[in-house]
Amino acid sequence: MLSDPGSALVWFRRDLRSDDHAAFAAALAEHDQVYCVFVFDRDILELLPRADRRVEFIWHAVEELHAALSRQGGGLIVRHGRPVEIIPALAKTLGVSAVYVNRDYEPVAIARDEAIAAALRRTTSADLRISKDQVIFDREEVRTQAGTPFGVFTPYKNAWLKRLETGDIAERVVAPRPGQLQADTLPHDLPSLAELGFTRTNLAELPLPTGMSGAQRLFADFLERMDDYAARRDFPALKGPSYLSTHLRFGTLSVRQLVRHAVERRSQGADIWLSELIWREFYQMILWQHPQVVGRCYKPQFDTLRWLDAPEQLLAWQQGKTGYPLVDAAMRQLAHSGYMHNRLRMVTASFLCKDLELDWRLGEAWFAEHLLDFDLAANNGGWQWAASTGCDAQPWFRIFNPVRQSERFDAHGQFIRRYVPELTSVPEKFIHAPWTWSGFGKLDYPPPIVDHAVARTSTLARYKLAAGATSAVDVQEAAR
Repeated sequence: MLSDPGSALVWFRRDLRSDDHAAFAAALAEHDQVYCVFVFDRDILELLPRADRRVEFIWHAVEELHAALSRQGGGLIVRHGRPVEIIPALAKTLGVSAVYVNRDYEPVAIARDEAIAAALRRTTSADLRISKDQVIFDREEVRTQAGTPFGVFTPYKNAWLKRLETGDIAERVVAPRPGQLQADTLPHDLPSLAELGFTRTNLAELPLPTGMSGAQRLFADFLERMDDYAARRDFPALKGPSYLSTHLRFGTLSVRQLVRHAVERRSQGADIWLSELIWREFYQMILWQHPQVVGRCYKPQFDTLRWLDAPEQLLAWQQGKTGYPLVDAAMRQLAHSGYMHNRLRMVTASFLCKDLELDWRLGEAWFAEHLLDFDLAANNGGWQWAASTGCDAQPWFRIFNPVRQSERFDAHGQFIRRYVPELTSVPEKFIHAPWTWSGFGKLDYPPPIVDHAVARTSTLARYKLAAGATSAVDVQEAAR
């Protein structure tokens, strides 16, 4: 029996799929009539460059979602504006008794949802009903035995796995009855990219299928490779990752589906990949518990760190012209595709913070602008991890050697040559440090903009000062 036989509105956000959807399933279980809406959020879009792959990715996902809902007898109301104005007005026009959403964990989104809930109370009889959907466990669900939030990943992971039960990852079934989805009350026209104020990018040229169907094609492909994930994931020239991060970011597939398969697989590759999914939830929890990490160090003692002011070096890093081939290849991959291999995110971040001695927030902002899969919690957590200012069991004296990382993870220079064609003629022996090759002077490629050994010494001194170390510290670089 329906507890509220009236009508409801489901507001899709970073959950652009019509299956295994917590808020959608809840609305269908409670109401006779269900409307669906997506809002191109003007407050977010106005901050983006006019050619932004993410907007184009979302546009295609929304188009496919509307088609899927139409096949079920409904459709998607699409609006462009400020949700805090649109959602309450739409709820009033439709006469719904509830607006259903899936929870977001970013501070700005939390404030937005609180404002919308208040506006609904003022102007309608509807309430905002929030479901958990983009993570398995959120907020305070995974705690220490003392009831406090975790600050280190491995104990969090162990507690997460211990808590996991079948119901946590069961599908949230979306099964509308005939006539339950509403389609004709309001127009559902999807505005073009141009009408939204954006131009097309090279998204169509990238090997990244969009929408729910694209997500399932990628996942099916990864299932055939999942068992090899542990052995291949760190090598950017190999097809090792799942390539699902953008789809997870925008919810074109369910994290429950991914965890179900990882748990059932019981291989080393599946276990390691599951750990990566748990990392994602760990950073969401950190952002929820410690919203001050947006702009400040998780470890407050490092707010006193001295950073260099070197705009020329920042530009060289952004353009992939540092003279360190693996770093440059990674930065050019990002510029070309909006994607960067996870190992290379660590390498390039360490290089910015600990070789160039530039503020991690500069790198965080650059990734936020260019990554297709940009997620505030993961991006902030990853950058603070690399800068040793965040949640990390390793001490602050871990510094990646960019040449050693290159030799270890792109031994034959395949990835480097793909994105740094200036080095095509460099013998393999010298590909990781081309300035040591006798023919280097003939290349159209810069020498290193910083000496790693010198920068390492300087960085250790800066961190030691900020950490308040008073005794000799063993600063042997961790084997990474």
